[in-house]
Amino acid sequence: MKVLVPLAQDCEEIEAVTVIDLLRRAGITTVSAGLDAKPVKASRGVMLMPDADLDSALESEYDMVVLPGGAGTKHLGNDARILSLVKSMAAGGRYVAAICAAPIVLAKAGILENRKATAFPGTLETMGFENAGVAVLRDGNIITSRGPGTAMDFALELIEILAGIEKRQEVEAGLMRA
Repeated sequence: MKVLVPLAQDCEEIEAVTVIDLLRRAGITTVSAGLDAKPVKASRGVMLMPDADLDSALESEYDMVVLPGGAGTKHLGNDARILSLVKSMAAGGRYVAAICAAPIVLAKAGILENRKATAFPGTLETMGFENAGVAVLRDGNIITSRGPGTAMDFALELIEILAGIEKRQEVEAGLMRA
């Protein structure tokens, strides 16, 4: 299994780092990629060093793409490479996941039609979609989550989807959640 986590300037660091950390704890190959070759300054000033730039990362195939939210969502939604990636992965039956404000990118890419999704309150509604308001929601190959406070539940759900319930439980036990 291989996952891509695109990192935009002003992304929500809790969401980005939690997803990357937990997926790697599960032994899932996880590539973080900046939209350019620069370090990413997250929403609270934390500096993140992506593994690669997006163009280089897109030379590989992925089983899942995970979009962190925060103010960086606007950069993701304005990047033609991200919109194309999201569309092609969804169309190919691969997993597309987004948290907080990032489900708006899925809406912009046109993959939320006739789907249920959850997001930070007020974001999906601006695009004319209903927000389910739950912590984590899976609708087929689309997985969405509400915000920074649900990042761990979101990441654990992604582990379960990619590696099974046993691996989720193993990672969760190591986090002292259970």
